[in-house]
This record gives sequence, C-alpha cells and structure tokens, in this order.
Amino acid sequence: MAKNVSDHLVETLKNAGIKRVYAITGDSLNPVNDAIRREGSIEWIHVRHEETAAYAASMDAELNGIGCCMGSSGPGHVHLVNGLYDANRAGNPVIAIASTCTTDKFGTEYFQETKPEFLFKDCSKKVFMANTPQQFATMIQRTVQTAVNEKGVAVLGLPGDVASADFEEVTTGYKSFNANTVFKPSNEEISVLVEMLNSNKKIALFCGHGCKEAVKEVEELAGKIKAPIIYSFRGKIFFDREDSPYAVGMNGLLGNKSGYEACNEAEILVMLGTDFPYSEFLPQNKIIIQIDLKPERIGRRARVDFGFAGDIKDTLSAVLPLIKERSEDSFIKKMKKIYKEDEKKFSDYADKKGTDSKINPEYIATLIDHYSSDNAIYTVDTGMTAVWAARFIRAKDNRYLTGSFNHGSMANALPMAIGAASSLPDRQVIAMSGDGGLSMLLGDLAVIMQYQYPIKIFVFNNHSLGMVKLEMEVAGYVDWQTDMINPPFEKIAELMNIKGIELKNPEQAEEVIKQAFEHNGPVLVNIYTNPDTLAMPPHITLEQMKGFATSIVKKISMGRFDEVKNSVKAGIDQIGEIL
Repeated sequence: MAKNVSDHLVETLKNAGIKRVYAITGDSLNPVNDAIRREGSIEWIHVRHEETAAYAASMDAELNGIGCCMGSSGPGHVHLVNGLYDANRAGNPVIAIASTCTTDKFGTEYFQETKPEFLFKDCSKKVFMANTPQQFATMIQRTVQTAVNEKGVAVLGLPGDVASADFEEVTTGYKSFNANTVFKPSNEEISVLVEMLNSNKKIALFCGHGCKEAVKEVEELAGKIKAPIIYSFRGKIFFDREDSPYAVGMNGLLGNKSGYEACNEAEILVMLGTDFPYSEFLPQNKIIIQIDLKPERIGRRARVDFGFAGDIKDTLSAVLPLIKERSEDSFIKKMKKIYKEDEKKFSDYADKKGTDSKINPEYIATLIDHYSSDNAIYTVDTGMTAVWAARFIRAKDNRYLTGSFNHGSMANALPMAIGAASSLPDRQVIAMSGDGGLSMLLGDLAVIMQYQYPIKIFVFNNHSLGMVKLEMEVAGYVDWQTDMINPPFEKIAELMNIKGIELKNPEQAEEVIKQAFEHNGPVLVNIYTNPDTLAMPPHITLEQMKGFATSIVKKISMGRFDEVKNSVKAGIDQIGEIL
C-alpha cells in the first residue's frame, strides 16, 4: 500500500515523541485516524469535547515535553481554541492538527468551512497550512519545530483531500530538532548580576515556574545570601515545603502577607522565571532584577532595573561559584516569622470543620494534602478551588500542581487530569474541581469511564460561582446569577462506572477522603462546602473595602438579611487580621 500524507504525518509525530493524540474523529480527520490505527504505536484518546482534547494535550506537554490534539472540520477544531489559548500562554509545546474541508471548496462558505490560519492566529505561535501534498512535508516539519523550540502551540491546517493524497517526497527533515543549548547571560552581565547579589543589601527571590528545573540552585543561592524565597502560584509546588528554611509564601491575590511584605521590603527583588501579572503587588521604588528564558517578557510587569535573558538553572550555575557567603540573616528571619504567623492563621481556619452541608473547604484541602501521595499530580480549577490549593497543598518529594494559571479558564481541572493520568499512569492524579468547572465539561467524565483512569475527583460544591460572587461583592455589585442548582454529581459518576461518594457531614470527611485515595480506580467525591467562606487577598485597597461595604448595604436594602449575616460573619475575622 502506497504511503499517503496521513501516514507521513503519523511517522513525523512519532519521531517527535508523540505517544498519544487527544481527539474526536470525523469527516476530514478520518484519514489521519486510519493512519494512526494502521501504524499502531500512537494511542488515540477518544475525548467527548475537543476543548478537553486541547487541555489534556497541554497537560501531556507540560509533564512530558510535547503533546498533540486534533479536531475535525469546522466546529470540531473550533472547540480546540480555549484549551490551545491555555497551552500557548503556559508555554506548553502542543501540536494541533486542524483538519478542514477539501481544497476545491475553499472560499465558497462550504459546509463547516473555516480559515485555520485566521482562527488560530491568536492562540498559537504559528499556523501552517498544507494546501497541497507537496507542501505537507515542509509544513508538518515547521509545525513540530515551532511547538518544540518556541515552547507553545503550533497548528497545522490539513484539508481532507490532502490528508488522503499520496505522499510526495521533498527535501525536508523528518526528525524533531530540539535546541537544548546552554542559555545564560554574557560574562559581563554575569559580573553585574554577581555584584548586585554580593551587595549586602536585603534581597528577596521571587520564583516562578521557570525555576522548575533549578530548585536546588535557587535554594543554594538563598542559603548563601540569606534571602527569603517567595513564589508565584505556578512556582509554589517546587518550594513550599514545611521544612524549607527559605520559603515565606506566595505573593499576589491568593498569597500570604509574608510573601507580599518580603517582595516590598527587600532592597533588591530578584524575579526568577516568573511572568507574575499583578503589578500592584510588586514594589515601585526598589531595585528589581529579572531573569527569564524569554527576554521579551522582561520589564513588562514591573519597573525592572536589570534584565537578563537566560535559563534559570544555567544562569544560577554560572553565578553561584562567585557568590560570597553572607552571615546577616535578620531579613529572612523576620519574613519567616511573619510567614509562620500566616500559616498558623490558615491552620486555625482549616481546623474548623464546618457544619452539615456547609463543610469548610480549608478543612477539606488539608485532608487532601495530608492523604495524597508524595508524588501526586494536582490539577486545580480556576476560582475558589484554586484558593484552597494555593494555601493548603504543600510541596513534597515529587509533587506537581497546575491549573489554568495564565489563561484563567473554568473547567480545566478535569481535562488536565485526563492528560496527566493517560501520560503518567504510575502517578497519583487528583482533580480539585469546582461545581461550576465540573458542570461545564461534565460529559468528559465518560472519558474516565471508558479508560478507567484512576483519577480522584474532589468537587468543592458550594452551589455557586464562588469567586465571581466575591468579585462582584468587592466591586460593590449585588451578586446575581452566581447561584447554581446542581445535579447529584456522585450519582452521575456511579452511572459512569466511577465510584461516587456524597459528603455532607464534616465528621465523616476524613474517613471519606481516606476511602477515596484507597480505592483502586476512579472516584468522584461530591463535597458540600460552605458557600459563605471568603478568601481575602493579603493586600486590600480602600476602594475594595468600600465596594464590599456597598454590596452589603445593597443586600440589606433588598431584604437579603441571611446573606448579609453569613457574609459578615464569614469575613470579619479575615478582614480584621489583614487590616
């Protein structure tokens, strides 16, 4: 049988390291489906929604270096867009195959016709169109090279007639070439950086996901210059260990008072591999040094005084031999003391179990942290669930935590967990889902049913869009259309051959969480959490306080007295401590 374009596509994907594709087959994608079936070494993961395919491929790429998803003509590949936005913003190398109508129908508004080169432009590094069999080999090679080396999404538009056409040899590389070079500042720049770090000023290290492979080097630097380590949400899981002598918490909306103060009290703030977006949490009148793999990011969030392009591990490896050991440690001791006080407050909240059908989510998060394994992978929905993960899931030997931290989409935890479970079957995978997020892609529980991935799904069911509700109140709006009437998620899980457990009684919580982890297979625990639990940031503006007060007054005027009582009762302790 002569090799066709789809056969060559599969061969190229295999050579690039692709072991799975996440997709729903159909029409123009069927030749690719058939080629994968005949080749036999690449697994086809049949998702129920292409958004899930893109998120799962993104997670596969984040954990393993490369991922692939596919969508058929028109609506099929249009559904990929949200997950591809997330992957591209997270820097995950994803190859997306967008099959489309036959070339003779282009420009005729044909059934399901789209223009992939326009559709995917904003959610990818580059879009390539293989409009002829002669073009194909070059276009797929460029797609792979772009995804791998630019660390993001590359899309290949593939018309159905091209996918099934005979392959035509051209002069193009068939391998994936990953430029894994040493990347650090020049010797002159290293000298400047070393001089700043040896200046005997109060220095803080603000670390992000870019420090993933450089934890040892970051902590060695912190130890030498007696600098506290603050971290972004994406960087948290690498540094937030209970026994760390350097970790002082997160900065930002979900962070600690200690993390914020360490950033703002330091005379020199060193930003390492973080593209932290919230400028209002960063100092305005201190020296800021930023080191990043992507030089175009330097200075776009803060008033940076010294910017250096480089891989964090490579850069710190060059710097460390030149750093003088410092004995003065009063700054790190002060920040560590504040951090421990912060953690004590969070622990006090977590010790309160709540009441029937209003279990405190902090308590649940601490149980998940306690009973999950030291190499667990956590996927976290955007919203209030992310708050509890940020504050109560701690780093251990080889834990990993991720979510839609750059794109901020709902419904990411379930599909990311599918990508993690399918690609790393020996790791424990935990999805911390909100009821809003789970509802949005509820149908993809069927993927877990079909493949029996042993994912542990904990649904923080507060019957509302909790974070949106809080945002509205802080802005002075009356929260409206944020409530949710949910189905019994645990019963839906049972119908899908997933063990389902309902949890309403806080006294049963510990036993239920243990039971979920001990079960040899997928589990969904539907946890009725307290909808009135607030999560205030470490730094509140006067305007935010005014907004919150305004929303309370409006509720009083509308006669919503029970809500006012619950909101004030839940928030007064937290607000008082921050002020």
